[in-house]
Amino acid sequence: MRELILKMSMSIDGFVSDLEGANKWMFGTDLEAKTWSVEALWNASLHIMGSRTFLGMAGWWPTATDMFAPPMNEIPKAVFSRQGQAILAGETMAAVDQAHTPADVRSPKLQPGAGSWLEAYVASGDLAEEVAALKSQEGKPIIAHGGASFARSLITEGLVDQFVLLVHPVALGKGVPVFSELAAPLRLKLESSRAFSGGAVAQIYRPA
Repeated sequence: MRELILKMSMSIDGFVSDLEGANKWMFGTDLEAKTWSVEALWNASLHIMGSRTFLGMAGWWPTATDMFAPPMNEIPKAVFSRQGQAILAGETMAAVDQAHTPADVRSPKLQPGAGSWLEAYVASGDLAEEVAALKSQEGKPIIAHGGASFARSLITEGLVDQFVLLVHPVALGKGVPVFSELAAPLRLKLESSRAFSGGAVAQIYRPA
């Protein structure tokens, strides 16, 4: 059996992005927090995400060269989408197959493991049933990345076994939450807390 970990970065007032979906406030130059996050990503046998997040990541990570690229490319993926196998064609296929404009963290060539985006398992059935089937397999935990609506669905369905929350030292005032659709308060037990030199704090919880 595999556990499902929801890994999210958020502001101190509980938002995972601003109202426009931007998150440039994450990480900055905090190398310690980045290193911790990369290590957390490697502690997975599967990365899962909603369709919009999948398309965005599939268009970025295959040619990215920063420290997050190896685990994001090399670990198998599953995408939750009502489109079925069509999610792996068209826009996604072009994003992975074509070289991108080089930049500081980009390369004109595909990186090791880039093809895994085209080999992703497509979960198009009932959310709880699909997650249960993935959990029933052996291996390291499953890490869920979002987006926000997908994360909210996992939370409200009670499918998350562990919350790995990296809280950044910024208040957004307004933004996109992930705990906004709870029918009742969700009580959590703090497993560990670690503060980083740049001000971010990693908080790991389990449902109480």
